[in-house]
Amino acid sequence: MKLTILGGGGFRVPLVYGALLSDRAEGRVTRVVLHDLDPGRLSAVTRVLAEQAAGVPDAPTVTATTDLDEALSGADFVFSAIRVGGLEGRANDERVALAEGVLGQETVGAGGIAYGLRTVPTVVDIARRVARLAPDAWVINFTNPAGLVTEAMSRHLGDRVIGICDSPVGLGRRIARVLGADPKEAWIDYVGLNHLGWVRGLRVAGRDELPRLLADPDLLGSFEEGKLFGVDWLQSLGAVPNEYLHYYYYNREAVRAYQEAEKTRGAFLRDQQGHFYEQMKDPGAPALKAWDRTRAEREATYMAENRETAGAGERDADDLSGGYEKVALALMRAIARDERTTLILNVRNRGTLSVLDAEAVIEVPCLVDANGAHPVAVDPLPDHATGLVCAVKAVEREVLAAAESGSRTTAVKAFALHPLVDSVNVARRLVEGYTEVHPGLDYLK
Repeated sequence: MKLTILGGGGFRVPLVYGALLSDRAEGRVTRVVLHDLDPGRLSAVTRVLAEQAAGVPDAPTVTATTDLDEALSGADFVFSAIRVGGLEGRANDERVALAEGVLGQETVGAGGIAYGLRTVPTVVDIARRVARLAPDAWVINFTNPAGLVTEAMSRHLGDRVIGICDSPVGLGRRIARVLGADPKEAWIDYVGLNHLGWVRGLRVAGRDELPRLLADPDLLGSFEEGKLFGVDWLQSLGAVPNEYLHYYYYNREAVRAYQEAEKTRGAFLRDQQGHFYEQMKDPGAPALKAWDRTRAEREATYMAENRETAGAGERDADDLSGGYEKVALALMRAIARDERTTLILNVRNRGTLSVLDAEAVIEVPCLVDANGAHPVAVDPLPDHATGLVCAVKAVEREVLAAAESGSRTTAVKAFALHPLVDSVNVARRLVEGYTEVHPGLDYLK
């Protein structure tokens, strides 16, 4: 099978390739095509992959190209992990928002809206090309904001685009571990939007073990989310939120921490990864070793400002290994070989959450087989969660409308309606600020 990776010069591509190297079964990926607009980044990542494959028999072949149509033609799977505007764009998203006193995080609040506005036109073009050049391909989307981008692409690819994220996987794994359960044997009752969801139950052998966790302050405070949100708050919710909800529940503290930080997350990653790619210009530099060292630092500093605000301390060693690449591999296996499995994915609603329409992309457990991902029926969300989900989905729809129409007025509306942007005037200034720093937003008139 042919797997095309869009954003093939991206820093996390070796995680995906490493997962492929562990797959020895019949019907596996045998050919990987990396696509990126930057030949230097492609060259660097290709070197890392070559060192990963050393000594591995029948490792998937790797080729690289800057020609998108060539990369897509005949693909069985397309993995999308692009970053429109690069990490410089992410740093600008954060800077403009923080100057207005609002959150500039990559997927949440003003930063997520700005990122979506410049990403949606690009991914819509990609979706149209996939439909033309590889109509039987399945698109696995990891491009952020993942739910919004998946919904934009689904309007052209239907259910053949599926969004993935490692946050729910990590959350479920941590809860199961604390409860002494095998994550592979646990059913995670998780529902919401991407980066806006809650674990409401964790069933092992048919028994919901989450109440036991919520009733035990010591257990509840012993893992990442317990430290991040606080035991009392989790017990009040009666659920364990995705870590990204810290930006909502502790917004003022998060904004202040980001304003006081020496560097924003985007600026840190821009400089850190820039150093890695600069190293790779030396043909004698050990590529895999340099990449692994940079990756370890990247994972250890993830959401550092939030953890500092909450006094949560350092991340646990078990949480530094990522996980989205394992979700991607499990998804491809299930579809290509009909190896039925259950995964938390971003898919079209299809009546799963009654408060949203059928086409809205949500993040829920899905049964996956050769025919794709099928969302599992879930209980309704409580009112407070329903309100957040509906408000953020409404914002996503305004982003999609602005990207389609080029309407500056609609873009202002998207910002103004977000729960973390508290003023129409701030929304107007955000649009002005973002159009000044992002040439890719010139289409907004």
